[in-house]
Amino acid sequence: MSNTQTEQTTKIGTPSLGSTGNFIQENRKSLLVIGGTIVGLILLFFAYQKFYLAPRETEAVDQMYKAQQYWEAKEWDKAIKGDGNFPGFEKIIADYANTKSANLAYYYLGIAYLNKGEFQKAADNLVNYSGSDAVIAPLALGSAGDAYTELKQYDDAINYYKKAISKGNNLFAAPIYLKKLGLVYEEQKDFKSALDSYKKIKEDYPQSPVASNIDMYIARAEGKQESK
Repeated sequence: MSNTQTEQTTKIGTPSLGSTGNFIQENRKSLLVIGGTIVGLILLFFAYQKFYLAPRETEAVDQMYKAQQYWEAKEWDKAIKGDGNFPGFEKIIADYANTKSANLAYYYLGIAYLNKGEFQKAADNLVNYSGSDAVIAPLALGSAGDAYTELKQYDDAINYYKKAISKGNNLFAAPIYLKKLGLVYEEQKDFKSALDSYKKIKEDYPQSPVASNIDMYIARAEGKQESK
């Protein structure tokens, strides 16, 4: 291969360091703008958290305590709508969106509507609660299942009972929602799935209060399955 061919091959096949340097030089302004934008967005995020969201969170907590008192006293209407001086959970959600308090308010509001027999509103709020804790999260999911059961939307009820069982895999929550899951399966004439749910209580949670009379439900589901 001649020297000329070798030089041409080098030029075509391998970019030189000089070309990379030229690229940076030619695009310096664009790179600086991109870098500055990223830094600006990071600073904006932290400023939003500290100077906007944190004060709103504090204010929401101060405003919500009265609604919580009404909720604990089962004064559902005041818990939902407020008392004229303090807001109810509906207004907390509207006024303090994106705060932890507003997220918690979805749970309180859903339970209040569930107790009032307004099941669609209960379901709508309970499914909006977002949490990973071991107490409220399974209760919210299970209560959404209760609301859908009352609405006879059994597929949705099964979905949320399963989520509640998965989230609250403990002696308290799981047996309760396994039993409710079994009852919904019975409503759907799916006695095998109902039987599986009841047996899981007996096998996995024998110390649960729910397990004390689960043999009766097992026998009933077995009887219905045989006569099907």
